[in-house]
Amino acid sequence: MTKKKTTALITTLGILLVGANLRLPITMMPPLLPELKRTIGLEPALAGLLTTIPLIGFALFSPIMGQMGAKRGNERVLLGALIILSIGSYIRVIPSVIALIIGTIAIGVGIAGGNVLLPAIIKDQFPNSVAAKTTMYTSMQALIAAAGTGLAGAISGKVGPAHTMSILGLVGIAALIVWLIGLRNMKQPAPQTDEPRLKDAPGRSVWKAPLAWVIMLFFGLQSVLFYTLITWLPSLWHAAGFSTVAASTLTTIFMLGGLPASLLVPSLAERKHGLSALNIAIFAGFFLGAAGLLLGNTNFAFNVLLSLLMGLASGAAFSISIVFFQKRTDSPNDTARLSGMAQAGGYVLAAAGPVGIGIVQEATHSWSLLIDMSLILTIIIGIAGVIIVRRRSIFD
Repeated sequence: MTKKKTTALITTLGILLVGANLRLPITMMPPLLPELKRTIGLEPALAGLLTTIPLIGFALFSPIMGQMGAKRGNERVLLGALIILSIGSYIRVIPSVIALIIGTIAIGVGIAGGNVLLPAIIKDQFPNSVAAKTTMYTSMQALIAAAGTGLAGAISGKVGPAHTMSILGLVGIAALIVWLIGLRNMKQPAPQTDEPRLKDAPGRSVWKAPLAWVIMLFFGLQSVLFYTLITWLPSLWHAAGFSTVAASTLTTIFMLGGLPASLLVPSLAERKHGLSALNIAIFAGFFLGAAGLLLGNTNFAFNVLLSLLMGLASGAAFSISIVFFQKRTDSPNDTARLSGMAQAGGYVLAAAGPVGIGIVQEATHSWSLLIDMSLILTIIIGIAGVIIVRRRSIFD
């Protein structure tokens, strides 16, 4: 095998491993919450922060990571992000609430680097296979995130939450090692220090476009639903009488349910009335799933169905958000501006969900608000989707 092929293989493996870490450190935590409450006295409000903190990190550090990548090289900055991610993963193994929070902050910074830099690195290193490599890493991201949720509950039941975080944290160490090995031979594009800032590029401001705010609302509320559900569904099912393993399994099904939706939405969106049909399907999946939880049925098969419905809706909602960025803008610059606006504002909205539900649950000892909130947000998402589908461009 030639040196060029070896480098390409190592780089591809590194991309896959980095993709595997873009959700896993977050999604492994919900099944561990009941045991962490017992072992280190983690309060429900602080438990919600374990999901909220990374989302705040995404909103705050994504622009910084992009600027650093332009100045110092995307590949090198990603290495630094992986180091921060790995350090954070093992800081939170320390049996202390403070260490858990500090480690989660570091993880949020590290994942923000991966979110921002990996797409650019793929374009740099594999300009002729951008779509294929992007599909590979996003699929790996979804699969490992779902597997981590399921494995976390099973492993924790045998060795405890600290050892579970240590074991699953090895995925981050593997990404760091492979990236370090491959970095030396990767193509190193020249840092773009003289590139004009995006905000200075010609064009109209997306912040003044009403439809852009609706798209940001859609993206933000679907993020609120995803991260709130993934944080608290295991605890809800556990409180309903399911075992820790069963609750983790149902949450894993929720996450895996989004994978086929993520793969199918871009092609379905190209069909006539495709966006309208997808918006209806998203509304129906979220609404029927949440309404089904209100019944309090503890039949495992019935809850599998509810989990699948909400998972399909969640995967489709995220994917259609990306489609909205592309289809409701008239130029690549406007697409980038809209994406940045929607994700910055959207993740701020998403950050409030998990911690807010944790505070209310601690005060009321009831999960009804989680279900009620899901139903209300679903209605708002459906209305926002109708508005977006009926418009051609944010600047119409």
